Amino acid sequence: MNKVLLIGRLTRDPELRALASGKSVTTFAVTTNEYVGNGNEKAEHHAVVVWNRLAQICAQYLGKGALVAVEGKLQTRQWDDELGHRHWKTEVVASSVEMLSGRHTRDYAAQVAADDVLAAG
Repeated sequence: MNKVLLIGRLTRDPELRALASGKSVTTFAVTTNEYVGNGNEKAEHHAVVVWNRLAQICAQYLGKGALVAVEGKLQTRQWDDELGHRHWKTEVVASSVEMLSGRHTRDYAAQVAADDVLAAG
């Protein structure tokens, strides 16, 4: 079984891209903390990839510092660069992303401003 469940915070704002095929893909990183005793923590950083409509939602509503629960599967890709060096990247391909810290402040402020303009006009 290939299943991953993470709860952590985004280390940067999500990056949304539209592919030539018309699909949307969003990437971001989530940091989780493991408590290893004596009050010490060990941070782990996880690359997350989200596709299609969920990708658009994540790009719109998530931001750096947001607390999220991510469910998905692990995927490892490999490729050779122009110098012939082989590279590997392991990432979580998310099937579900739950926002645990509420709406991103920037988006909330923009929505309130838009509502005020509509109400005035």
